[in-house]
Amino acid sequence: MEQFISPIVLYLVCVLGAAGMALALPRRGSKLVPVGAVLLAGAVGLAAVSLGSRVGWTVGAGGPGVFFYLFAAIALGASVRMITHPRPVYSALYFILTIIASCGLYLLLGAEFMAFALIIIYAGAILITYLFVIMLATQAPTGNASDMLDDTDAVAREPIVGAVLGFVLMGLISTMLFNGIGALRPPADFHPDSVLANLPRKIDTALREADLIGPDERVLRDAGAGVIDAPARTITVVNDATGTVRVISPDRWPEGLEATNLDRLGWNLLNDHPMTIEIAGIILLMAMLGATVLARKHVELEESLKAAQALHLGVPPTSGQGRGPSGSASAGGEA
Repeated sequence: MEQFISPIVLYLVCVLGAAGMALALPRRGSKLVPVGAVLLAGAVGLAAVSLGSRVGWTVGAGGPGVFFYLFAAIALGASVRMITHPRPVYSALYFILTIIASCGLYLLLGAEFMAFALIIIYAGAILITYLFVIMLATQAPTGNASDMLDDTDAVAREPIVGAVLGFVLMGLISTMLFNGIGALRPPADFHPDSVLANLPRKIDTALREADLIGPDERVLRDAGAGVIDAPARTITVVNDATGTVRVISPDRWPEGLEATNLDRLGWNLLNDHPMTIEIAGIILLMAMLGATVLARKHVELEESLKAAQALHLGVPPTSGQGRGPSGSASAGGEA
């Protein structure tokens, strides 16, 4: 941890951040929100200065670079505003800004798939679900009528407990992360291109584009996987017409044939975590069903309020049944 940030500075940042977040969370008539914003800004600035002084501010000095601090500042600011804003629609928009800034950080790490997945899934599907729920299940006041906001939006529930627990978890996770970086060791049998054996069709396409196999040849399969030795850079191909087998030597390995980050991540997700993807789809489906149920209850409540108001004004709730023009006129006159 000492290589990146001092433990004292890290825990001081967590304390200042927890205090600032607890004060910045929405309350009715609170005048301490600016104080909370100042404490949060001080915590972020202290962390940035400590990190920059130890690992450098630019790429040439071995540091993460200027863009890292730019995207990190946008992500932190937008995430804080997403939590503290009293209006759900604006919180959803700040959530989009947080996602876009996080995508910039993933691009700096070379994780293009994670960046575009965040845009497609979170800023697309999940956020649309959020807005769908907000529009159907809530009725936000117009203009600047903040006093008409519902208590669930205008008042934070357990702000001190939530802020303290959140920053305690951040401190614990950061400590474990920094202490565990030096102990990480790659697997002994790991090779960056070993996943190519599970993508034989990609190998077939690359070999045909390089004119290394004929129309009747393809990569030899063994239980669905291609017979490819990535460390030795050899590929075994078979001729379907004649049944002959030959090996493509390492010096004829196609140029540019390598496993990308997308290949490794896609295979890991679909091969090792298929149920996780299915569960994520079920969660999104249940969210849409919940939005429909909440919207139906909201409409029924509005109809009951209208009926009660009509009775209060002396107008029968079932208008049009057993009433003629004269009855309507008399009812209007009584009102």
